[in-house]
Amino acid sequence: MIVAERKPIPELMEIVKEHEKVLVLGCGTCVTVCLAGGEREVSIISSALRMASRLAGQPLDVEELTIERQCDNVFIEQAAEAIERNDAVVSLGCGAGVQAIAERFAGKPVYAGLDTAFIGILEERGIWTEKCAGCGSCVLHEYGGICPVTRCAKRMLNGPCGGSREDRCEVRPDRQCAWQLIYERLKGIGQLDRLKKITPPKNWNSSLDGGYRVIVREDHRI
Repeated sequence: MIVAERKPIPELMEIVKEHEKVLVLGCGTCVTVCLAGGEREVSIISSALRMASRLAGQPLDVEELTIERQCDNVFIEQAAEAIERNDAVVSLGCGAGVQAIAERFAGKPVYAGLDTAFIGILEERGIWTEKCAGCGSCVLHEYGGICPVTRCAKRMLNGPCGGSREDRCEVRPDRQCAWQLIYERLKGIGQLDRLKKITPPKNWNSSLDGGYRVIVREDHRI
């Protein structure tokens, strides 16, 4: 899932200082799961903005709404009336959701209320870990389902660097060495022979470095 964090209230106050009526718009999927932008967070942030604006002597009229997904026009349409009657939107969606709403409502200021961090998973209560860099050319099948592009600090594709110590990463000693994890995983599933294969330098053409990416499924187009 996409993992994000809430922006501090002082930063949000600075962002919306030119407006009198603001819609705080939540998203009911990824950012709800990571406790950043769901209905509960919409309520908390809206209340904080109201209090902070009153203390600043410029009371802000804040409306609250949460839709299922901000990256889908079907659900964005449900927020159309609320968006139109406010001066601006503070989106508690990921970066894709913010841009989807901004494109749909070209004449309306739409601001990011969250800092989108990474694609990851919930490790344990209150802890999310990055697992995927969205590089556009997945190699998980070669490494036992553990991504060296994301989880190795040096993005090594042919084994560990010389700096890891006792299964700890040289760059981040508080992190496990990705290659130790890869070795243990491949050993456990009987695929250690995969480590004998030399992986060529990664082709980064499918990553973000070449500009934003588009996927076209002709079988789904009308």
